Amino acid sequence: MKPFTYERARTPAEAAAAVARQPGAKFLAGGTNLLDLMKLEIETPRHLVDVQDLKLDRIEPTTDGGLRIGALVTNTALAADTRVRRDYGVLTRAIVAGASGQLRNKATTAGNLLQRTRCPYFYDPNMPCNKRKPGSGCAAIGGYSRQLAVIGSSDQCIATYPGDMAVAMRVLDATVETVKADGTTRAIPIADFHRLPATSPTSTTTSKPVS
Repeated sequence: MKPFTYERARTPAEAAAAVARQPGAKFLAGGTNLLDLMKLEIETPRHLVDVQDLKLDRIEPTTDGGLRIGALVTNTALAADTRVRRDYGVLTRAIVAGASGQLRNKATTAGNLLQRTRCPYFYDPNMPCNKRKPGSGCAAIGGYSRQLAVIGSSDQCIATYPGDMAVAMRVLDATVETVKADGTTRAIPIADFHRLPATSPTSTTTSKPVS
């Protein structure tokens, strides 16, 4: 793991501003995906912005009868919530099917939606991977690809998004809200949130860089 600097943000806008002013910075919440990638030096952030103090760990009713799920709500809390189990059972089932209890206790809603692919070639620094290093090629094409993309792939990348929770949220027509450094927000339908590899496999979502 490479050296990095660290800070704890107090507000969502402060967190976005901290990442915007530090090239190579990353948000840190539960860390269940990021820390593994840092150990393998697949992710090498120069600066980590800890967002665990932002009080985004609540599930609240909305005026239209839905639920607003905080970015830091753990997978365990979300799956066990009485309202989610009663009205959005597909979400509970998807979360419980997706990981071990230990991981669900730490993994967050936002982190789950932003997790990187589990493609074995992406995780192997000795293999070429356009998602990890643009222009290096895709070892998965022509390699062992039984669990990789059949549709929505390209000649640049055949990696798949690994999350079960996002699929359930797509069924439920969820909306993702992002925050910029100036405090303004943007609402993105979950159907438009994740990108297909196409010719830019490094871009996995349609959320814009914080600025």
